Amino acid sequence: MNYHRLILICILLLSATAQAQVPTESSLEQAVAAATDDLPHHVILIIGDGMDEQQVTIARNYLKGANGRLVMDRLPLRAASQILTTEDKLNGRPVYVADSANTATSMATGVVTSRGRLSTTAGGDKDIPTIAELAKAAGFKTGIVSTSSVTDATPAAFATHISYRLCENPDIVEQVEYKGIDLGGCPQDARKNGGLGAVSEQLANSNMDVILGGGSKHFAVNAEGQDISVLALAQSNGFQTIDSASALEASKPGQPLLGLFAESTLPVRLRGEDGRQAEMPEPSLLNRVHEYLGDAELPEVMICEPNPDFAEMPTLKQMTDAALAHLSANNDKGFFLMIESASIDKQSHERKPCGSIGEVEQLEEALQSALAFSRTHPKTLILVTADHSQAAQLIPYESLFSAYPIPVYTPGYLAQIETPEGSVMSVNYATTNFMMEEHTGAAVPLYANSQGQGKIPAFVQQPEIFKIMMDYLGL
Repeated sequence: MNYHRLILICILLLSATAQAQVPTESSLEQAVAAATDDLPHHVILIIGDGMDEQQVTIARNYLKGANGRLVMDRLPLRAASQILTTEDKLNGRPVYVADSANTATSMATGVVTSRGRLSTTAGGDKDIPTIAELAKAAGFKTGIVSTSSVTDATPAAFATHISYRLCENPDIVEQVEYKGIDLGGCPQDARKNGGLGAVSEQLANSNMDVILGGGSKHFAVNAEGQDISVLALAQSNGFQTIDSASALEASKPGQPLLGLFAESTLPVRLRGEDGRQAEMPEPSLLNRVHEYLGDAELPEVMICEPNPDFAEMPTLKQMTDAALAHLSANNDKGFFLMIESASIDKQSHERKPCGSIGEVEQLEEALQSALAFSRTHPKTLILVTADHSQAAQLIPYESLFSAYPIPVYTPGYLAQIETPEGSVMSVNYATTNFMMEEHTGAAVPLYANSQGQGKIPAFVQQPEIFKIMMDYLGL
């Protein structure tokens, strides 16, 4: 049923009601509900990886100004999502800070698991059906879109099952190394041992309708025990494969689509001036002798600038538009689509606030596309949330204690960003002294369009998002 027919049915229903009695608000709602009941039902889950309140506020200040509003701010429903994690053992104790693998698993399956796992149980290592798999089995179309590698934790959790998220391709499924350091592996998941294979192999063998993002290097290696690449394996399974923005624009619905636009994560839209990131304050020698003496030199104020590496990439909006076109074509049932803006998180790990801001902007544009789609497809539930919270703290540009005759400065890494409205925003990173920042443990926002009203309470535990989506699709 198309949208114009829906409008006609509503008019006829209301006309008939009017002949009998003056319609009440509830009778109008019932008439509309009855008229739309047989329409395709769609769920669009938009995940800002690491997009907690600090990240949203930092991006809002820069993109819209302190008095401005983001697109997500204008959604009619807003709630909070509490993150849950457990030890990697049966009946394990709670762990209070999560990673993207277990949090994506929470939303994809409704099950709390341990860090690093993709849709497998903590301790028992049992595969857990995902909403994408359950929806596909019920006749819905399914898709994942991400600015990360499609083998990365968040997209992979919706379509694969593996004990350790870093086992992304067949060459490293049994052992993952980084600069000579053994990071573990997934020998039980290797196909020769009866497993489903590495993440890229599982995607190539999946029945997903749309997979768009980065990660071509994980498809360039040979499939386990075969003389063809994982990409060729995907092609043999019916995927049309593309690798450029122009090819994405030219792609036609009717065949499963696999788009890989970078070797790994897609380049971000914005970067710090000349590639700068947050830097440590430099205390004077006298201050090192005593914290009340001397002074400290803070990093210079910088601007955010376009990242030249981004120019040839498809935007998250372009990938979203293509996914919506492919999934909705000749589809009387509906679809499930997960869209991830991945580098809010990844840029925070690297202490690069400009990159995170640009990724929030990309999410906003994808959300606009989703909302435009919902206006002509009224049975579309749009959810916007984060998988977990992240490092990045908005702190005073001028300290409240600056009047005291002692040097006051952050013990962490600091970026001071000139905003378009002429102020300076200070963003602090102080979770670790390691080369990368860590996640944090706070609840994250959950937004929804009008289809979520009455279905989402003000506070949810993250696995409840799975049930909300399942119920909406009638699964």
